[in-house]
Amino acid sequence: MGSNTLNILCPPEQFGIVEPGIYRSDMIQQPHFSFLKQFGIKTLIMLSPELPNRVTNNFIEEGNIKLVHVGMATWKPTQPSTWRPVSEELIKEGLELILNVETHPILIMCTSGIHETGTLVGCLRKLEGWNFSSIVTEYRAYAGSKARYVNEQFIELFDLDLVTLPLHLPPWFIHQQKMLTEEEEELKQQNM
Repeated sequence: MGSNTLNILCPPEQFGIVEPGIYRSDMIQQPHFSFLKQFGIKTLIMLSPELPNRVTNNFIEEGNIKLVHVGMATWKPTQPSTWRPVSEELIKEGLELILNVETHPILIMCTSGIHETGTLVGCLRKLEGWNFSSIVTEYRAYAGSKARYVNEQFIELFDLDLVTLPLHLPPWFIHQQKMLTEEEEELKQQNM
């Protein structure tokens, strides 16, 4: 077996498929590059304020991947003390990016792959109409013993009206929204 074959089997920690064309992970490193190439990542959304290392930057440039460093853009060093584990602006911008099919395939990442990424994915699930129990179950499946109640609370209280849906939505999202609308209409008809 050649070394290239082994590289394909080395996904980043916390890697997962969120929806078609949307992936999640912790900070990517050189051993993960061969694995990630198979997904044809077009956009990488970085939710942590930390900068990727030089080797990762080279991978991004060589792969013609667009790096959107939302974590740096929304981080404020003098931010007043708040209960929120992440800023609403970070989640709003992140959701608008991942819901724009023109950015796909997209990889969402943060330093741990748990806290910022898990919160963003949780808010996506809320926007998709998942019940809160299912959202928390998925969040905890990735977070394990590192789960934070405050992240779960943020997801529960996040105001979806802050999000402006992009013009080019993914087909799966359009289909989900259509199904939710149809279910609501059926319930209204049954209650008449």
